[in-house]
This record gives sequence, C-alpha cells and structure tokens, in this order.
Amino acid sequence: MTSKENLKGGVSLFWKLSATFLVLLLLVGAVHIVLSISVSEQYYLERNQKLNANIAQSIIKEVKPFIDGEITETATDDIMHHMMAVNPSIEVYLLDREGRIRNHVAPYKKVKLTEVSLGPIQEFIETGGEKCVMGDDPRKPGESQIFSAAAIKEEDKIQGYVYVVLAGEEYHTVASNLWNDYVTMLGGGTMLITLIATALIGLIAIWFITKNLRSIIETVRRFQNGELNARIEGQSGKEFNTLGLAFNEMADTIVGNIENLKSMENLRRELVGNVSHDLRTPLAVIHGYIETLMIKKDELSIEERDKYLNIILESTEKLKKMVAELFELSKLESKQVQPKKEPFFINELLQDVVQKYLILARKKGVLIQSVISNNIELVNADIALIERVLQNLIDNALKFTPEGGTITIKTNELDAAVEIQVSDTGVGIPEEQIPFVFDRYHIGDKRIGLDKNNTGLGLAIVKKILEIHDATINLKSKLNQGTSFSFQLPYHQV
Repeated sequence: MTSKENLKGGVSLFWKLSATFLVLLLLVGAVHIVLSISVSEQYYLERNQKLNANIAQSIIKEVKPFIDGEITETATDDIMHHMMAVNPSIEVYLLDREGRIRNHVAPYKKVKLTEVSLGPIQEFIETGGEKCVMGDDPRKPGESQIFSAAAIKEEDKIQGYVYVVLAGEEYHTVASNLWNDYVTMLGGGTMLITLIATALIGLIAIWFITKNLRSIIETVRRFQNGELNARIEGQSGKEFNTLGLAFNEMADTIVGNIENLKSMENLRRELVGNVSHDLRTPLAVIHGYIETLMIKKDELSIEERDKYLNIILESTEKLKKMVAELFELSKLESKQVQPKKEPFFINELLQDVVQKYLILARKKGVLIQSVISNNIELVNADIALIERVLQNLIDNALKFTPEGGTITIKTNELDAAVEIQVSDTGVGIPEEQIPFVFDRYHIGDKRIGLDKNNTGLGLAIVKKILEIHDATINLKSKLNQGTSFSFQLPYHQV
C-alpha cells in the first residue's frame, strides 16, 4: 500500500470533520442572524416607544378633544395640524372611556377596528411609558404596535383617551425597506465575512488537529502491513500522546507474542530433532541386543544372556531418563512451569538431599561434606524445584569427581539472601567451554565422555529453574582442580 493510500483515511476524516464544522457553523450563523434581528427589532421598538412616550400627553396639552363629555367639532382638525407638525407618520385615535374609537386621524388607510383594548393603555399610563407595551393596531386586526397614550380628564374624571400609534403605514413602508437593507447587510455582508473568517480559522485548526491523527493512522497501517518495528512517535496533546503510548505498548506485546510463538516453534523443532537424534542410540542398542538374543538364543551362555539383558536394561533406563529430562526442559523453556513459592528452611532441605546421596557417594569412593548454618532465615522459593536444582548439581559433581575426591555443600549468609554453593574436586572444565556449559546437549564439554549415562540436560534444567526464580547460576572452574556452582535465594519477607 502506498503512502498516499495510507493517508487516505486521515484525509477523509479531515473532510468529514470540516463538513460537519461548516454545517454547524452555518446553523449557528443562521441562529445568530435570527436572534440578532429579533433582539434588534425589540430594542428599536422599546427605544422608539420610550422616546415618543409623551406625544399623547403633548397633544392633550395643545387641544381639548372633549368638552362636557363630547368631542369638539374642531378637535380633529386641531389634532391633524398638531400631528403633522410633530410627526406626520403617527396615527391618532380618540377613545371614549370604554375604548371605542370616536374619531381618528389615520391617513392613507381605512380603520378596521371600532374599539381597542384598554388593558395595554392603562398599563402604559401607569408605568409612564418606561415599560415596552404593545397595543392593538386599529388598521390591522390581530396585530400589535407600539403606542403612546394619555387619559383625557375633566374635573379629574376620565372622559376618554388619546391613543397614538407610533408606526403608521408610511412608517411601515419606509421601515420595511430599511429593514430589508439591514438584514441584507447583516446576513449577506458582515455575517458572511465573519462566517468565512471563522470557517478558514476552523479548517486550519482541524487540519493541524488531524495532522497528528493522520500520522498515527499511517503508523498503524504500516504495522498492519507487516512493518512490526513501526511505532508512533511522541505526539502533542495529552489524548494523542496517550493513544500513541497505548498503541506502542500493544505493538510491543504483539511483537513479543510473535517472538514467543517463533521461539516455541523453534523449540518444538529442536525438541523433535533432539529426540529423534538422542533416542536413536539407546533404541539401536536395545534393538541390536534383542535381535542378537533372538538369533543366538541357543548359542549364548547364561552369562552372555545376562550380560545382554543388563545392557538392554541400562539402555532403557537411560532412555527413560532422557525422555523425562527432555520434556522437563521443554516445559521450562516454553514457560509452562510456574514456581509455587513458599517459605521454607533451606538448611533442612540441604541436609535431606545430602543424606540421599551419602550411600551413592560411598560406593564411588567420594566424600560428601556439608558446611551448613543452622541459623539461616526462611527463604522464599518453590521447594520442589530447588530440590531438583540441588539434585542435578550433586549428580553433576558425582559424575565428574574421581574416586577419593570431595564434594562440598556450603551456605553463605548475605544481607538479603542466602548463597548455596556446590563444589567438587573433579576434573574441572576447560576455560573455553565454561560459557557453553548450561546449553542443552553441550557435547563440546569433554567431561560428558566420562559418564555414559549423561544426557547433557542436567545443567540446562538447573539454569531454567533458577531463571523462573529470578536467580542466576554462577560457575567457577579450573581444569584438573575442580568446579564450583553457586546461586542465591532471597529471604522470606514477612
């Protein structure tokens, strides 16, 4: 897959985010325009009503619409003259006490209502015009307009009301044209510029944000396509950095699992190869002697027959031991064996193991001695596996220690652990062979030839058991002087 194809996912995400952002931006812009227009219109109406709140009162001061409860003949003409002088765009209505329209000055339009609601008028008068109040529009039933109103009184008795609509027909015509221009300017001019600027800034921001994501996607694709060493470099931003670290840890785990699988596969192949090679010899010996017994059964003496049978028995014992150690080592190497650690006294275990080997050592003419402290604290380990380690080390020492030699088991108390040491006065190991002693089937070690029952797996098993205990086996040896193995076990922490 090409780099361009790798980036396709990141670019696609950029366009999806950009499209979503632009749609949201247009919606927000539209809502902003509607709210701005609504608030602006409300503000204008409230301001206009407050500025013209005293018009009705000034009309009453100039003329007397009612005399003895009746409209004067000249009142309408006087109001028209006064209205045209003050503001030719307003409409004036004379109302009686019940709100019925008795006369009016409303140019250019026929009045359709015969009365208006007194509730808004009384509220306007009570608040002195400080509160925005909408009243009936006599020309347009069902619609409301801002107004000015004042009570007409004679001898402190209300005779009627002057009701002044502040937005007449002429005003509406001019205002409508101005309003359309304002909306065009707000939506098509200023708002458009603002939206374009915001969109550009937003797209740039999205580009930089998705830049890190595109890099992450590219790395994931490379890993997916087999580039197992592909890792996400440190990213800016806590979320991207966390994502990168999580991917890198996951990739390391996957690679580790792959390596383990490869290692297990190699071990499986090696095991099959070793088994087929190492079992061939004892099987050939067994097969050969059995065949000889069958062919020469009438010619062999009792002594020869017993000799052949003993050889067959020894070969089967060797075969049995080899198979057991092969499977034991394979389990250790494939990590199928987990130590069951528990506190125990290592000095007691050492004494038990030494007792088991005393008779065998005497038969071979080898002295086993122990220098073990009885005051050692509890150690923490798998007692069965540590016993296996000690047995293999002592077995190894017995095999390569000649008659008259000595094997010494010793403990050394350290600050946080106890050191166990198994030494012998045997043939020793050549210096060039020491690094390879713990490898399975280390046939380069010439000592193997000294013992025909050696499988070459004992020290490899020791090393693996100590590895799963997080311990290390140490080796010191001099040719023809002896060999010393040592390892440490931690004290049990209460």
